[in-house]
Amino acid sequence: MFSFFKNKETEKAKPVMPEVLGFRLGGAVELNELKLRLIDDCTTFENVTKMQSIQAVGVVKLDEHSTIVRYYTDDDGFFQVIFNGGMTESHIEDLKLWFFYDTQGVSGDAEWNKQLKNGISKPDHELEGQQFYRVWNEVSGDSPPVSMTETTTSSGSSESTTDQFVMLYERESKPDFFEFLMISGEEKIIDDQAERCIVISTGINLSSADFEVIG
Repeated sequence: MFSFFKNKETEKAKPVMPEVLGFRLGGAVELNELKLRLIDDCTTFENVTKMQSIQAVGVVKLDEHSTIVRYYTDDDGFFQVIFNGGMTESHIEDLKLWFFYDTQGVSGDAEWNKQLKNGISKPDHELEGQQFYRVWNEVSGDSPPVSMTETTTSSGSSESTTDQFVMLYERESKPDFFEFLMISGEEKIIDDQAERCIVISTGINLSSADFEVIG
C-alpha cells in the first residue's frame, strides 16, 4: 500500500480525486475522542492520533458497480470507503478505519507464489495472540485472495499503481464489536523488476458519528 511504495511514484498531471463524507486529499479529520477511549482495549492498534491529515488517495475499481476509495493519513493509516452502484454517500456500503501493523518484503517468485497460494488466505490467522477468522469464504472452501489494482495519488500529485491480492479477517473483541485484519500481497513493477511485500493492517468499522471533517 501507500506506506511501502510512496517513494516510488511517477509525476503526472494532477488527477481529480473522489471526495465523499468530507474526505479529500489535503483535508483533515478529527476522530471522536470518546470512541477512541471506548475501544482502547479492544484493538491491536494503539496511540491513535486524534487529528488525521489526508496525504494521499487510492482508488480501486473492483467491477463496474463497486469501487474502493482509501484516504491515507499521516498516522500510518487510512479511511476506506466501499461504494456500490455509484459514488455518492447514498452508495456507501462499508466504512472502515485501518492502521498499518507490519510490512514484510518478499524475495523471489517461489516465496511470492507460496504466499498467494496458502499464506495470505487461510481459515484463520493469529496476530498478537488473537485469533482472526476469514470473512471472504467461498462455498467450495477454496478461498483465494481477492485481486485488485489500486491507483494512488499523493498530495504532490504523483501517481502510482499497485497490484494487490487481499484477504479480510475478523474477530469479536467484545460483544457486538469487531476488529478486522487485512492481509495484502502487493506487487509493483519498477524498471521491469517486481517489488513485492506483504502488508498487514488492522481496522474497525466507522460511522459518521465517529469523526468530524475539519478541513
